[in-house]
Amino acid sequence: MAHKSVIKHRFAAFDSQGGRCYYCGFQMWRDTPEAFARLYGLSLRQARHFQCTAEHLVARQDGGRDTQSNIAAACQRCNQGRHKRKEAPEPQEYKALVEKRLSKGGWHPLPAGTHLF
Repeated sequence: MAHKSVIKHRFAAFDSQGGRCYYCGFQMWRDTPEAFARLYGLSLRQARHFQCTAEHLVARQDGGRDTQSNIAAACQRCNQGRHKRKEAPEPQEYKALVEKRLSKGGWHPLPAGTHLF
């Protein structure tokens, strides 16, 4: 379970980012996936990719702290994708990678015609 300060900072980042992922810019959900899935015509499995998570821009293992300036709101897909790599790329480098994949029609597994921007 996340610390209360991380949850508070995640919610603040979600609000300041307009509910959009720091990396892909897609809309995210904060509380439950059901309403989000209905709103966008997604299955619950698809909707779970868009759960808002707290992304430490500088990882805790690298000395990053649980502070508002170090926490961005990122969808689960983007957050996990960054940290599944052998070495997590810098946030701006990863953001550029995500944007490149999105421009080619990749990244999120969405039904045709679904728009979360």
